[in-house]
Amino acid sequence: MKIKLTSVFVDDQEKALRFYTEVLGFVKKGDFSNGPYRWLTVASPEDPNGTELQLALNNNPAARTYQQALFQQSQPAAMFYTDDLQADYERMKARGAEFTMPPTDVTASKIAMLKDTCGNLIQVTQLMRWQ
Repeated sequence: MKIKLTSVFVDDQEKALRFYTEVLGFVKKGDFSNGPYRWLTVASPEDPNGTELQLALNNNPAARTYQQALFQQSQPAAMFYTDDLQADYERMKARGAEFTMPPTDVTASKIAMLKDTCGNLIQVTQLMRWQ
């Protein structure tokens, strides 16, 4: 068994698509509509056939409340991993990302936190190798 899809709620799918592709560097994977419903996913360019992230519209009151509660508690809605956090931090910052935490050493890793412009905090993590 493996994970093929996970979701993050967003308040604007078009804005989310721009952020997740232009700032974070993901690629659009799926995009189709059925009436008012839009299925929109992105994937890592390093593994375009791997796990997809659905940018799900938070038009359900429960989803909106959940998203807002996570944000208010400074909890990330998603966590992504990188081999070079400092380089990705500089790249994303140059593309307009607003970080709430710059790269910071924590136990066995280095993390940074940024706003996704659509109501979420995103954590980017680099696992440290023990020498």
